[in-house]
Amino acid sequence: MTTPVPGPVRPPAAVRPDDARRALVAGSVGNFIEWYEFGIYGYFATVIAAQFFTPDGGSAVEGLVKAYASFALAFFFRPVGAAVFGRFGDRAGRRPALVLVVCLMTGATAMIGLLPTYASIGAAAPWLLTLLRILQGLSAGGEFGGAVSVMTECAPPGRRGLYGAWQSFTVALGLLAGAAVAVVLASVLTASQLQGWGWRVPFLLTLPLGLVALRLRLRLPADEPPAPAPPALAPPALVPPAPVPPALAPPALVPGGRAKGGAGPAGGPRPRPGETARAVVLGVGRMMGWSAAGYTFLVVMPSYLQSTLGTTFQRALLGTVLANLGFAASILPAGRLSDRIGRRTVMVAGALLIAALALPLLHLVQDPGAPGYAKGAALFAAGAGVGLMAGPGPAMLAEMFPARVRCTGLGLAYALSNAVFSGCAGLIITEVVARTGNVDVPGQYAAATCAVSAAALLTLRGDDHGRALR
Repeated sequence: MTTPVPGPVRPPAAVRPDDARRALVAGSVGNFIEWYEFGIYGYFATVIAAQFFTPDGGSAVEGLVKAYASFALAFFFRPVGAAVFGRFGDRAGRRPALVLVVCLMTGATAMIGLLPTYASIGAAAPWLLTLLRILQGLSAGGEFGGAVSVMTECAPPGRRGLYGAWQSFTVALGLLAGAAVAVVLASVLTASQLQGWGWRVPFLLTLPLGLVALRLRLRLPADEPPAPAPPALAPPALVPPAPVPPALAPPALVPGGRAKGGAGPAGGPRPRPGETARAVVLGVGRMMGWSAAGYTFLVVMPSYLQSTLGTTFQRALLGTVLANLGFAASILPAGRLSDRIGRRTVMVAGALLIAALALPLLHLVQDPGAPGYAKGAALFAAGAGVGLMAGPGPAMLAEMFPARVRCTGLGLAYALSNAVFSGCAGLIITEVVARTGNVDVPGQYAAATCAVSAAALLTLRGDDHGRALR
């Protein structure tokens, strides 16, 4: 008699369409809030610098550098959050991890809108702001791993790239929403009103958004309790269909609490020592161009245009909106295309496009004689190039890690890349431009990181998009 071989709890194709859509929406909404908040912090960096980081006699550039230092510090806590919440999601299930991070993220962001400024409480103000930024970094680090795991594990066959692309698309929507709120406030409020209380409004708006996200995530199917291990000498039994999508089920445990299977479509063997660490490092290399170019053109650009080129706040925000529109327009098509021709082809094309065009596009933006529509088109094109990397990126990362370490592994790769190449982008660009007077630094930074990222992406297998998740 043939002994049955344990298989996956449920193959990905068996995930009900309603569960797949629910996982897609619940996974996306937290990313929207996260990037809305990070966007508004970047867009209002000059205002925040004046309110929290510029003591009497301090220069505007000094305050901006300190504001970006706080910005970067939050990113360096992302890997901690990715490790803590990722392990929790891999062992206890995706849903409880996603619920926890959205509560932490919403509370910390709303509290920023209530903080007293430097003028009210002195040196305690920037420290309190930095503490809340750290809490945001911890929650954001846990958000990506859980959300992308759910979205890709529940994706129908042949649509993993498209489902994962929704994570990046909601990043674009969050940045656009933050820019739209900033533009509206800058248009309807006077400069003194914006400096006095108007900057608080975007942060307080995250409270109702977070409540919506919490409700959606609580409506995800309940995670399965850990299944008892079969007797040591008994033949393995076939596992009946699970009542919830495998992306939401925690791993079974053997005595002693050691994970037996993964929280995804299949458990698979335990990764060899060092295998996950090597995959994380490679993932960072594949992502660094996406991280650096994305923050350069989509978040840091408003402050660069104001502080370096003397652009008005409204025009700087308008340029950023155009870049984010290009980003949003290319993400979903890029994810879908990667399901057909592979992640490697699409992502390498995006990295090489930015590496080749970053400086020429920036020179066009810097040219005072260039028509406005040409500058807008340049920023739109820069955003679209980033979208070619961001669309297939989540699925590419999910395919690098087995189910039992997927939350932790892809979360760490994403968090480390963002900590080094995104979180530091504003600080590096602002400080280097101030010290050297070289206004080409943003373009050089984006081009160099995308060139390295293209080389790392070439190591992808051409058929990864057609293989089942491990």
